[in-house]
Amino acid sequence: MMNFADTRPAELDAMPESHLDTFRVTGLPQIRSLLKTVMDRNIPVIINGSDGSAHTTQLWALDSNRDKIAFSADVLSPSLHRLIEAEEAVAVCYLEQIKLQFDVHERMLVHGTQSCVMQAAMPHELFRFQRRNAYRVRTLERSAPTAAFRHPAMPDVHLELRVLDLSAGGCALYMPNDMPPVEPGCLINGITVELDADTEIKASLLIHHITSVQPQAQGVRLGCELLNMDAESQRLLVYYIDQIQKRRRMMSLD
Repeated sequence: MMNFADTRPAELDAMPESHLDTFRVTGLPQIRSLLKTVMDRNIPVIINGSDGSAHTTQLWALDSNRDKIAFSADVLSPSLHRLIEAEEAVAVCYLEQIKLQFDVHERMLVHGTQSCVMQAAMPHELFRFQRRNAYRVRTLERSAPTAAFRHPAMPDVHLELRVLDLSAGGCALYMPNDMPPVEPGCLINGITVELDADTEIKASLLIHHITSVQPQAQGVRLGCELLNMDAESQRLLVYYIDQIQKRRRMMSLD
C-alpha cells in the first residue's frame, strides 16, 4: 500500500496511469454519494493551491442540476482569496481511513444576502487512497508531552492536555471528564505541543473520535490528526518519536 502525506495531495503525476486507475472514481453517482457524505458529516476539507496556499473549509452544497458544488467561505480570510487566485487547487478530506482527493476548478466567490460561498465545478473524477498508517509511540508518562489550545466552543477556556501517544501525523490526548467536551470532526487551529522543556511545535488538530480510556478512568481519549505543520515542526516531531523509541528499547534491556 502506498503512503501519502496526510496534509497534502498525492502527487498524481508521479504515478503510472495504470496505477492511478486503481484509485480513480469516475462514476458521477458514486462521486456525488461520496461528496454528500462529506457534506452531511461536516467533514473538514483542506484545499491546497498551486501557489502553496492552503485553506480549510467545509462542503456546503451540491447542485447536480447545474454541475456545481459550494464550500463555506469567510470573505475576511486571506488564504481564501489566495486560493481563488491560484492557477490550480486540489481538495483533500477523510472518510474514516479513506483519503479523498479531487481538483477544484472554476473557483469563484458567490455572495448571498446573509452569507458567502466559494462555488466550483462538480468534480468528474476523484481519487480514493487508503490513509497512511503512521507508526505510533506511547509517550513516557513522567515526561509526557502536552497539547495546549483554546477550547473551540469556549475561547476563554484554555486547555492543556496530556499526550498519550504520538505519530508523525496524529496523536491521542487525555481529556478529564471535568473539562468542557469537544466534538468529533472539530478542527482546532493554533495548537502548541510541548514535546519537552526545550521543544515545542505548532499545528492544527482535527478530532476524529472520542473513546473511553478504561471503565474506571476519569476522562476520555481524543483520537486526533495533526495538520498544518511546517517543515521544522515535522522534523522536530520525527526526531522526538525516534528518541522515544530508542529510550523504550533501552528500558526493555534493563
